[in-house]
Amino acid sequence: MSTTFPTDVVTAPESAPPRPYQHYVYAYPHKTAYRPLPAPGPRLARVWRGEPKDALSLYLHIPFCEVRCGFCNLFTRIGAPDELSRRYLDALERQAVAVREALDGDGPVRFATAAFGGGTPTFLTAGELTRLFDIAELRMGADLRAVPLSVEASPSTATADRLAVLAERGTTRLSLGVQSFVPEEARAAVRPQRRADVEAALGRIREAAIPVLNIDLIYGIEGQTEESWLRSLDAALAWHPEELYLYPLYVRDLTALRARVDVAERAWDAQRLRLYRVGRDHLLARGYAQRSMRMFRRADAPAEGPEDHACQTDGMIGLGCGARSYTSSLHYSFDYAVDARQVRSIIDAYTATEDFGRAVHGRYVGGATGGDEARRRHLLQSLLQARGMERESYRARFGTDPEDDFATELARFAARGWLDGSAPTGVLRLSARGLAHSDALGPELFSPAVRAAMAAYEAR
Repeated sequence: MSTTFPTDVVTAPESAPPRPYQHYVYAYPHKTAYRPLPAPGPRLARVWRGEPKDALSLYLHIPFCEVRCGFCNLFTRIGAPDELSRRYLDALERQAVAVREALDGDGPVRFATAAFGGGTPTFLTAGELTRLFDIAELRMGADLRAVPLSVEASPSTATADRLAVLAERGTTRLSLGVQSFVPEEARAAVRPQRRADVEAALGRIREAAIPVLNIDLIYGIEGQTEESWLRSLDAALAWHPEELYLYPLYVRDLTALRARVDVAERAWDAQRLRLYRVGRDHLLARGYAQRSMRMFRRADAPAEGPEDHACQTDGMIGLGCGARSYTSSLHYSFDYAVDARQVRSIIDAYTATEDFGRAVHGRYVGGATGGDEARRRHLLQSLLQARGMERESYRARFGTDPEDDFATELARFAARGWLDGSAPTGVLRLSARGLAHSDALGPELFSPAVRAAMAAYEAR
């Protein structure tokens, strides 16, 4: 089946247009849809048996930060007292040994991409970072110098000795969370930092010669104007970053901003959309290509590496108590929380764990080539990329057409002008308007079961 969609015209007006900022969708199903698996949980060797393992993604999670930003609802805690970072790495190594043992036995195991995230991985000392790399390479068998490797950092932890470890061990991309170069905006976002410290960190990163620098910025901060937003963008552009991520501000439950911010939602939506368009157009005019609603990449940036890992189909191994792992039938992790006491409790339980051979918390999603959830995940994660989705790739995997499987949703997106009617034959992709509304479009592809699970989740 092939359908032509209008690019910009809304053909069926709605009584109440959807709010543009509903949910940042970077994985599906969302972790708040996960639940404890029936005890004692399936053995990982059984979970991974028969799964393709020749193009896996590897993610190591470090749940520590020097401070907690006001907007942050990630799984992280402030500080690591009483040698907690050492005990955490001990547990991470035990987990890596158990996971690698579960992967071996029925086909080749190879990692095609890797990332260290958090929290703040560079919260670790240079010596602890060396150990982290050793765990990934010696215990998991990842050749980190041969694959794209991304590491997240903050300005205060981007020290010369830490950066030297990252560069020497093969890091190809460093992502620096700046959020704003304007001091008043940083304070409004409860982001304690000095502009001079941010600039000094950027200088050290460039001296370390890591090939790709990404800078994260946030729009929608209280008091932010188009003029101040452009000042932040230009301050970032002065460092010629290979990538920029532009994030809309969200105020989530149990975060510091939730107690401080009281905004008129529709007015805030309009402000964020306006600033998004200003930022997008500013970067496009300066030689950046848009890869998704958030990601912009400099046209002359180094190649990202072999494109032999597809997030829609290939598996992911997550190590650490805030990491997720994906097989074709089960997504699993450890428990999740935002509240500081709950986070500490989960980390303490993780560091005390001896047997990491079972999946204990997650959600079954069906097989690789069947099931509604697999179709939703494939369409969602493809469509939210600016390049869109080859219909044939969907048809080859599922034996059906996306327009048949999601006729109602795609017709609705087309009516709103979210689909690009000028896309090449065989490609389903978003229009510029659709990309701008990615955080509304994505949630509309969630299944009723996932929606119900997310609604029943109690934030803690």
